[in-house]
Amino acid sequence: MRKGFFYTIGSFFLFLWLLSCNSSGNVKTETDTPTRGTINISVDESFKPVIEEQIRVHKSSFPETQINVSYKPESDCFRDLQKDSTRMVIVARGLTKEEASFFENQLSYSPQYGVLAYDAVAVIVNRQSPDSIFTLSKLRNILSGKDKITAVMDGNKATSTVRYLKDSILRGGNFGNNVVAAENSQNVLDVVASRKNVVGFVGISWIADSYDPVQLAYLKKISLGLVECVKCEEKDIFAKPSQATISYGQYPLARPLYYILKENATGLGTGFMNFMSLERGQLIFRRAFLVPAKMGFGKRSGSIKDAD
Repeated sequence: MRKGFFYTIGSFFLFLWLLSCNSSGNVKTETDTPTRGTINISVDESFKPVIEEQIRVHKSSFPETQINVSYKPESDCFRDLQKDSTRMVIVARGLTKEEASFFENQLSYSPQYGVLAYDAVAVIVNRQSPDSIFTLSKLRNILSGKDKITAVMDGNKATSTVRYLKDSILRGGNFGNNVVAAENSQNVLDVVASRKNVVGFVGISWIADSYDPVQLAYLKKISLGLVECVKCEEKDIFAKPSQATISYGQYPLARPLYYILKENATGLGTGFMNFMSLERGQLIFRRAFLVPAKMGFGKRSGSIKDAD
């Protein structure tokens, strides 16, 4: 009788201990490691092509992992970051001091974040468009509505592209009535490919990869616009978005690609972040015509000698 009583009491306290562990605020609801397990991440939709490739190669290297990804506007990614179910977001900015403080109070630790690569907002026009050269003043007139040509964005919510153009080009001003929202970046490409009287704005990984057959087909209908180089010493220098023009500051619409990671222990989120930060992941960014932020890849010259 006494033995059964203590057994019941012990089981009860074990149950309470397990319950307290599950509600302790730890974002890891399942045991995972850098090379095994399942996590959920949210990614700004404008980075979808390159992150799809990152996940594909990571999965082939670590088959016991499952990274469930949701592509959505940047503002929704930050909302997801507040949920226990979302371990990582990939967006075009880091945390503000207020956001870092909020998460530290909520989680008892600060999420880590950093730059993985440098992307750019590409200005795109139809191949039949009479104008593919843009000063920043002209872009500002288009986005503010002073120039009535239709401008097409990648969504009707606050994507990183929308936020970047509003902050960097309009300097906090409002978009004109001529600025319209397509459903996503794919639809922006479709609109520009079919109409010669519009200007579109998309992340460079959606249109710069001439090895991708889908993007190659679009490049037969769409041109990358030339944008005024504001840092060049010479005047009237215009540049298309490319790894070289982003690296040397010649293309003015460049932006970083950040990861923000909620892990207070080394798990799959850390493993995926390390994968993107090291050679294979950085090469994938380079292959997608972004500029790797963690590693530099220079060309080497040399020769092969015949064996004696």
